[in-house]
Amino acid sequence: MKALVIGASGYIGGSVAARLQTSGFEVIGTTSSNERAEELKRLGIEPAVGAHKDESFIAPLCAKVDVVINAADSDARGLVETVLAALKGTNKKFIHTSGSSIVSDTACGEYADKTYDESTPVVPVPQKEARVAIDRLILDAAKGGVHSVVICPCLIYGRGLGMSKESIQVPALINQAKKSKIARCVGRGLNVWSTVHIEDLVELYALAASGSVPAGTFLFAENGETNFKSLAEAIKSSLQLSAPVEEWAIADAVSEWGEGMAKFALGSNSRIRGKRSRELGWKPTRNSLLDDVERMCHSSDIRVAVH
Repeated sequence: MKALVIGASGYIGGSVAARLQTSGFEVIGTTSSNERAEELKRLGIEPAVGAHKDESFIAPLCAKVDVVINAADSDARGLVETVLAALKGTNKKFIHTSGSSIVSDTACGEYADKTYDESTPVVPVPQKEARVAIDRLILDAAKGGVHSVVICPCLIYGRGLGMSKESIQVPALINQAKKSKIARCVGRGLNVWSTVHIEDLVELYALAASGSVPAGTFLFAENGETNFKSLAEAIKSSLQLSAPVEEWAIADAVSEWGEGMAKFALGSNSRIRGKRSRELGWKPTRNSLLDDVERMCHSSDIRVAVH
């Protein structure tokens, strides 16, 4: 069996590629960098260098494999349309990576009790409508002979299995705390996100790649949750900061991280339940996010940017 991982030099894509290799897959991995292509080669992955939004680059690769996994960009509709056109009528597997900000709100650090499983109707905030439309396009492609699956992870943590070792959300908080010597949260930090360890997440991709997930299936990936005040306190403790955790006004958070990150990745609620994933045999077992904060705070792969 052969798999194409689009975005194989990234955190999710690299980890998925490494996991599929252990199941006996030959893996082709895309990257935009010749330097990263050499690293993929050293990891036993056949590199393909090009832009993931280039139809003439992606379509021929899809013809060479049994499984296509998009781990490069949840919002690249053109890429998705290229893959679906290439796979139409073949019954080959297409596993697309979405993200649980599709159920996020605009709470700016306040708590919300709403949770979602795979059967809960999603009415996204306007900024996430395009992503939801892409997910639905992919699921509908099952009617046209594409074995399509959408995997929707939440806040991911844990050391990556490929060349990119850390995720995005928690490192953003850690970098800010290292730089300012103050751990901060958006607003009161009562907002809650579901969490999933990267090693548990890639097991769900492996399950889907094996053919154990029916075509046209949407899956949430989570194993626990935390609020951002608790996360900031854990960062403060791990970095041994003397200043108390600071509740940051949304305007200050946007100035530091940008609107998308501040409002939807760090200031919102995104609470999901992987009910269908577990019914299909997924069994997450790794340690919790708060247990991993100490490791992340001292990881050499999380560095304060120098401007």
